Amino acid sequence: MEKASTFAGLSEAQIETLNAAYAPLNFEQRLARLYQDFDPGKVMVTSSFAATSAYFLHIISRVRPEQVVHFIDTGYHFPETITYRQYLIDLFQLKVEDIRAEDWKHQFTRDEQTYLKDPDFCCSVNKVEPLEAIKPNFHVWVSSLMHWQTDHRADLPIFEIRRGMIKFNPMIDVTREERDEYIREHHLPFHPLVNRGYSSIGCTHCTVPGEGRSGRWVGKPKTECGLHL
Repeated sequence: MEKASTFAGLSEAQIETLNAAYAPLNFEQRLARLYQDFDPGKVMVTSSFAATSAYFLHIISRVRPEQVVHFIDTGYHFPETITYRQYLIDLFQLKVEDIRAEDWKHQFTRDEQTYLKDPDFCCSVNKVEPLEAIKPNFHVWVSSLMHWQTDHRADLPIFEIRRGMIKFNPMIDVTREERDEYIREHHLPFHPLVNRGYSSIGCTHCTVPGEGRSGRWVGKPKTECGLHL
């Protein structure tokens, strides 16, 4: 398959062809092929360094050690997340770049406690907008989404067009059991809050212990921060 800037805009038929070609492959094989089919310099990888990011990042570091990983620093992360982030950076020799909201915008969400009044707006300012700002520099966004995590993710394909960008979900059909087995097999570290009952870990004010995503935005219909919608 040709590597070219034309990948910035694929047709529905081309997306279907990619999905058919990548479907028989496992996560690591899909990632390796991505760097053959697309310009590696135009591949964007993001990680929240959350519950079990070690699996995703371990594969990334094995397939393409020089890949930059973007971390969205919301300013509201648990101290344990920041510690875990640095631990994985050192363990896998990751190249990580932080992206964040403009100071005045973040301060507004802090002063107004928008995470309590309007969590969608808070996520938009501190997560979605900073990522949207760098997206024009890339053609493909590699995510670590999996079908079992939420209803929204349950039907996502390997490749999709999302908000004008090619979205690549190489882990989408990995089961929770497969993920956990890989982590155990390779002796990878879980996020320290996992042992305290946190299955999904986001910002301090919107996350409590809980199974699956039940600990996120408790009491609100919200299940996604907005990055993947």
